[in-house]
Amino acid sequence: MWKWVILVLVVMLGLLQYRLWFGEGGIREFNDIQARADVLDGTTQTLKARNDRLAAEVVDLKTGLDAIEERARSDIGMVRKDEQFFWVPNVDGSHGPAAETGVITP
Repeated sequence: MWKWVILVLVVMLGLLQYRLWFGEGGIREFNDIQARADVLDGTTQTLKARNDRLAAEVVDLKTGLDAIEERARSDIGMVRKDEQFFWVPNVDGSHGPAAETGVITP
């Protein structure tokens, strides 16, 4: 009789262990979820850093003219009224209007 009780207890223990390791909500599923959370955390950190840079740029553009002037010069090649415009051939392989222009301030 004790042999059957011990056998039943061992089988139940085996089933419980199987469920713990491989069943729904078990350790394997926990490790998979943890790995996905780590990947998403890395992505979140990258996007947060990008958002912080953009927020700083927005504040800079709202408060100062220096950032606006820099963007105008680098993106569309604008010059001030007191500067002279010279066309310089594209020697170094750079692209964009600012790369093709030379601006000299008297």
